[in-house]
Amino acid sequence: MSDVPPPPPPSGGNEPSPPPPAQPPSGGGYSPPPPPPGGGYSPPPPPPGGGFAPPPPPPPAGGGGFGPPPPGGGYVPPPPGGYAPGGGGYGYAAQRTDGLAIASLVIGIISIVCSIGCLGIILGPTAAIMGFISRQRIATSGGAVGGGTLAIVGLILGIVGFVASVGWFFFVIVSGLFNNTTATPTP
Repeated sequence: MSDVPPPPPPSGGNEPSPPPPAQPPSGGGYSPPPPPPGGGYSPPPPPPGGGFAPPPPPPPAGGGGFGPPPPGGGYVPPPPGGYAPGGGGYGYAAQRTDGLAIASLVIGIISIVCSIGCLGIILGPTAAIMGFISRQRIATSGGAVGGGTLAIVGLILGIVGFVASVGWFFFVIVSGLFNNTTATPTP
């Protein structure tokens, strides 16, 4: 494209100007149609490179927007250290905690608290068995399931709750033998 205007038509006659010479097709095989008879506006020639227009010029400096397009176009990878959803490690799912380990811990705590009412005799072995099964499931999961520490703590608390409950039971029985209120007083 040039900034020079086309020459004015010749004056003095009604003869139309001759058509411009035909140009060979450039790359894309597209040739523009001949100009209409009687002069007038002729379309600009096709751009070089197979009929594709060049990219627009970059915006002026300080004008906002995005930077200039990359040379050659195509895919542009994101910059390193960009936004990472979850903020954690890349490519690994979070390790989930085994529900049986949590249940073992909760029941183990309840067995200690309820050992005075002798409920630890039932709840203690339940917590210990659940902790033991949970440890086996965690060990065979290959690292996909976590909560091994919770399972061990639940197992230990279940054993402690059971022992405390049995100890409290025997303490109540023995203290009842020595504190016989049905005996007759001595004169």
